[in-house]
Amino acid sequence: LFPGTLAGVIDLAVDWMTDLKEGVCLSAFWYSHEQCCWTSNETTFDDRDKCPQWQKWSELLVSQSEGASAYILNYFLYIMWALCFAFLAVSLVRVFAPYACGSGIPEIKTILSGFIIRGYLGKWTLLIKTVTLVLVVSSGLSLGKEGPLVHVACCCGNFFSSLFSKYSKNEGKRREVLSAAAAAGVSVAFGAPIGGVLFSLEEVSYYFPLKTLWRSFFAALVAAFTLRSINPFGNSRLVLFYVEYHTPWYMAELFPFILLGVFGGLWGTLFIRCNIAWCRRRKTTRLGKYPVLEVIVITAITAIIAYPNPYTRRSTSELISELFNDCGALESSQLCDYVNDPNMTRPVDDIPDRPAGPGVYTAMWQLALALVFKIVITIFTFGMKIPSGLFIPSMAVGAMAGRMVGIGVEQLAYHHHDWIIFRNWCRPGADCVTPGLYAMVGAAACLGGVTRMTVSLVVIMFELTGGLEYIVPLMAAAVTSKWVADAFGKEGIYEAHIHLNGYPFLDVKDEFTHRTLATDVMRPRRGEAPLSVLTQDSMTVEDVETLIKETDYNGFPVVVSKDSERLIGFAQRRELILAIKNARQRQDGVVSNSIVYFTEDPPELPPNSPHPLKLRRILNLSPFTVTDHTPMETVVDIFRKLGLRQCLVTRSGRLLGIITKKDVLRHMAQMANQDPESIMFN
Repeated sequence: LFPGTLAGVIDLAVDWMTDLKEGVCLSAFWYSHEQCCWTSNETTFDDRDKCPQWQKWSELLVSQSEGASAYILNYFLYIMWALCFAFLAVSLVRVFAPYACGSGIPEIKTILSGFIIRGYLGKWTLLIKTVTLVLVVSSGLSLGKEGPLVHVACCCGNFFSSLFSKYSKNEGKRREVLSAAAAAGVSVAFGAPIGGVLFSLEEVSYYFPLKTLWRSFFAALVAAFTLRSINPFGNSRLVLFYVEYHTPWYMAELFPFILLGVFGGLWGTLFIRCNIAWCRRRKTTRLGKYPVLEVIVITAITAIIAYPNPYTRRSTSELISELFNDCGALESSQLCDYVNDPNMTRPVDDIPDRPAGPGVYTAMWQLALALVFKIVITIFTFGMKIPSGLFIPSMAVGAMAGRMVGIGVEQLAYHHHDWIIFRNWCRPGADCVTPGLYAMVGAAACLGGVTRMTVSLVVIMFELTGGLEYIVPLMAAAVTSKWVADAFGKEGIYEAHIHLNGYPFLDVKDEFTHRTLATDVMRPRRGEAPLSVLTQDSMTVEDVETLIKETDYNGFPVVVSKDSERLIGFAQRRELILAIKNARQRQDGVVSNSIVYFTEDPPELPPNSPHPLKLRRILNLSPFTVTDHTPMETVVDIFRKLGLRQCLVTRSGRLLGIITKKDVLRHMAQMANQDPESIMFN
């Protein structure tokens, strides 16, 4: 319910604030351009965008709507509003919630794999991310709200988990809730409940049991239903770019579809390489010290270049919506400026292919320029210190390329319908090629090239379009783009960012086939200091506090004694600190030389000795253990499937060492002939 409501509020706010950059509604300033003209009685069908209640800034301030001075004033105010929104967003993120930046999907993948990033799913992050998401999308930057909506949904999931002890106490159960929350996030982002569940399964989740599947589906369904009842776009749909096509596709069209797949794979590779290089530069040079300045500069460049071109000036969702649209008889878009046959007496629905008019040629030029601009600017935008999603810009790049290819094929079929490839299915006067379908296929190909999604991508795309018969073109494009992109490098953009940030993430898709044993990987190695351990009944409170102060380990194995080294359990550092602090405050007689007992019944003490501290309750009596001869292949599998952070190595009950997730990752790097120390962990 909560992510659905937030998504509806975000959509409505973005709609209003995007239009605010161009003008204001006089009858009610909280109306967007479209809502303002809906309520007007003086709107005609031809000029549906013009109504007296909606005034551009130049009309309001200097009473001029045309001319150079009006254009310059509108241009200047457009840039000012964009800078104002972006500055506000980056300042809020920087001051209140540094974790609210980026898309959030790489971090959520890492959290679901068993790593803990404290505060990443906190209440402040949720609040600031929701507010700043509206600001950055309205500022016209080349980013989307879809990825951050997954983060927002996971913050909601984490917040509700913390209210119930069943989930707050159990990390595994909490992760299942987060998997379902990720599904709900994609469900409201694209209006695709099934696509959301598959996205969570394919991209985000680590461990996805069957019961989580139907719970995720239920969560996604409720989220989509909530958004539908808010109806933010007024078209009874969950997304702005919902389309329905009426013409079937033909086998000969698979060739351009596959070409779009190749384009998507190449763009994905180019984007990942350039974006990671730029983000690495940001991390290692002085550029990273000025996040606010960077956002301001990129926003200024985006606004200055975007305003003159009508396709980059509007919001990216509206652009995709127009590119996906089929040209009906009522369309007023430039892309639909075809030369009509005066003798045409056909039903309105099925308009035959026509020669392109001057508007289409102008639109092709503007789209080509917009495509180059989008490709370049998105590389620099993704990864700045503001919430930024990647789905919408990638889809826009693909949709622009696809629409241009579609118009090209359509004109080719119209002028050369006697060619052998067109002769079978494209008679003169028939409606054979749908350019909007090419835009949709291109969008799927580019999104697949960047994220390497396949199944969930195709499902999301056909849920968006409601067209089941276009599954084959979408699959052809998605699979081609994945193959082409995989030929240059196996990592998608999220895995690349996980590696760049040095998160300890074991990818489920990687194979581990080397024949090493646990004893080769465990610490301590020969010549290293022995393992820091606690004993069950011979250490004082002061000894434990000294051990905690001198080391920064997450937890300590508990053994019977330093000589026998028989393992009893594992104590978490955090719980030890809390238990000692509480004991000193509440229990009388617990002092520095009190003995700490991890046994069930501490022995009788002499009358004048200090009060003992019993810590049996915080001891994990069943830590994960493997023997020193366990193959590393099995150990890696255990770490992956259970999302472990560490695993103890024993031989016939005696503690030998410990393997952490970071040791496993270093070992895997070593086996792949990389330098194990080059894997940085933040």
